[in-house]
Amino acid sequence: MADLPIAAVVRIAKKNGAERVGSDAAAALVVKAEAYIAELTKEANRLAQHAGRKTIKAEDVDLAVKSA
Repeated sequence: MADLPIAAVVRIAKKNGAERVGSDAAAALVVKAEAYIAELTKEANRLAQHAGRKTIKAEDVDLAVKSA
């Protein structure tokens, strides 16, 4: 079961130009978005630990995006 709500992902797609989003496409978007968030979090966590912190900060996420 996905953690991200499908309706939220469909809403984001529609706000970005999608007129309609099929259920299979919505499910695929959820899977890809969750995988991206997971990888981003792993890298941000690595950066936070390198800085001697347990808490991920926005700067860690920003750096993780740049390195991805």
